[in-house]
Amino acid sequence: MNYLKYTQYVYLAFCGFFIYDSFTKYNSGESPWISIMIAAVSLFMFFFRRNYAKKFEKRNNNS
Repeated sequence: MNYLKYTQYVYLAFCGFFIYDSFTKYNSGESPWISIMIAAVSLFMFFFRRNYAKKFEKRNNNS
């Protein structure tokens, strides 16, 4: 279960990739909205998972 601390950073990597993808799509004249939405969801998931991991760690330390 120790790997769960590091999986939250995968969401940041996805966010960075999709922000880059949205810039390249915007510069080529395509619609970047899908990439922007996926980047926003992955950024939300990063903060959600980070908060959840802190709560989980705090609960384990109290037990």
